[in-house]
Amino acid sequence: MSGEGGKGSSGKLDTGDKGLPRFICDNMLGSLARWLRFLGYDTMYPEAMDDTKILKLARSEGRFLITRDIELSERAGADGMLVTSKVLEEQLEQVKGALHLDLEDGGLLSRCSLCNTPLEKACRDELRGKVPDAVLARHDDFWRCPGCSRVYWPGSHYESILRKLGALEKK
Repeated sequence: MSGEGGKGSSGKLDTGDKGLPRFICDNMLGSLARWLRFLGYDTMYPEAMDDTKILKLARSEGRFLITRDIELSERAGADGMLVTSKVLEEQLEQVKGALHLDLEDGGLLSRCSLCNTPLEKACRDELRGKVPDAVLARHDDFWRCPGCSRVYWPGSHYESILRKLGALEKK
């Protein structure tokens, strides 16, 4: 659907196990995919593939396709949307508005921004040698990605993400 959000062929957005929509972003929307993950939405971002393959993947996994490709969005029909802006904040606003997403529903900062795996709480002791000692001393909360082993903590990057999302929520 050109510029609009969508409902799957069933008339509503397909949802995952938490009742939240699941997305797949094409290779032109890597930043948007990462930010949807920050919001806690299960968002695939596969390597570049032809339109037929990405449509097949989206449909086989019950994912809503988000693309900047006009032809691909038309082929996806009600199971996809066209993002018209090249600017990340505008993309987030468009997706949020078109799909009526609540930015707090997904489980803010609950997924790995790199591989999309849900994060798990991590103990400080198990992280010794994996993160700088100064970080261990300054923070109490840590999360680890079981998919790629990346470690997260509420540092300055975390605060920056929260500020950006707070500004988006006010719009």
